[in-house]
Amino acid sequence: MNNQLISYIAPGAPATRRPAGIESNSLAFLRPEIGFTPRWYSKSLGIVFDERWHSDPSYRKQTRIAMAVELEKRFPEKAIGRNGDGSLDLLTGTYGASAIAAIYGVPIRYDVEQWPISEHKYLTEQDIDNLTPPDLENNPFFNSLMNQVQWIADNEGKINGYMNWQGVLNNAQRLRGQDIFMDMFLAPERTMHLFECVSTTMIEAAKIVHREQNKFAAELSFFTLSNCLVNMVDPGLYEEFLLPFDQKIAAAFDVIGIHNCAWSATPYLDSYSKIHGITYLDMGQDSDLLKTRDLFPDTRRAIMYTPMELANKPLNEIRKDLNHIAAEYGPCDIVAADIEHGTPDNKILEFIDLCKVISNEY
Repeated sequence: MNNQLISYIAPGAPATRRPAGIESNSLAFLRPEIGFTPRWYSKSLGIVFDERWHSDPSYRKQTRIAMAVELEKRFPEKAIGRNGDGSLDLLTGTYGASAIAAIYGVPIRYDVEQWPISEHKYLTEQDIDNLTPPDLENNPFFNSLMNQVQWIADNEGKINGYMNWQGVLNNAQRLRGQDIFMDMFLAPERTMHLFECVSTTMIEAAKIVHREQNKFAAELSFFTLSNCLVNMVDPGLYEEFLLPFDQKIAAAFDVIGIHNCAWSATPYLDSYSKIHGITYLDMGQDSDLLKTRDLFPDTRRAIMYTPMELANKPLNEIRKDLNHIAAEYGPCDIVAADIEHGTPDNKILEFIDLCKVISNEY
């Protein structure tokens, strides 16, 4: 397996990461990865992203085919939404970012035009004190997911795609709510116990799915940490409470990627440099790009370019952004995710072309 990870957005799914494979030898200096919200597809094709979409892989297959046709029609030869070999991906996006919380019994709330979310039903202090990692072999939610995985294997001959297992703090917040932030100060042992349980489940779930995928020579052994909420804690708290569990997860896999949304990752870069096996790292363009490139010279870096910037900035300002990113951060991915219905197709095509023009200058 080629160990480099790159950004990947399957049709109708949130942004995630995947192995670059043989593509790693030919990645563009600025590689655009384009993705749309479920509402974009709903308005364009009438697709309903309700519980059936997430629990019925045969229905998801119908919609994925329709989405691929629409993308090719509107953005010909741009390879938007495709995985490495162009084959059909029926797994990525399933249950959005809510799978780990659902394993722990938190109900999922579905939306016909958006990704699902975890309901706000949080664990009490006593619940956490008594918490143990669920037995996945006997967990109803996880079994329902694995039934889908088996369906995909039986009907497609392999299991393409990647579940979004999130990050430790993201999952802990879905289980505990905003109290998790005060728990770090008031109940550090309880907090560490929750993080220990969650991280154990994340590792076990990912390895079980990989095991099934690897029956078809996929050779997967990677994990993506979604650290979307890490900017809610200061660097010292990250170092004390979360870094040990990010390191634990990294040690369980060959390589990992770290996703930071579009905010500045600068305060956490030194801590990230203590994690082994990072082959993908993304952040907002307000981060210290030069420092990131110096600390992670062999990592596939990425910028999360927000849908507001893409929709609202004139092309000359977008060009300035991309030139700045290329000079201080490249080579890298430019991730334009969560594009909403109403953003002109031409603006997206111009954005992709700009990335190509600037890439050719390097």
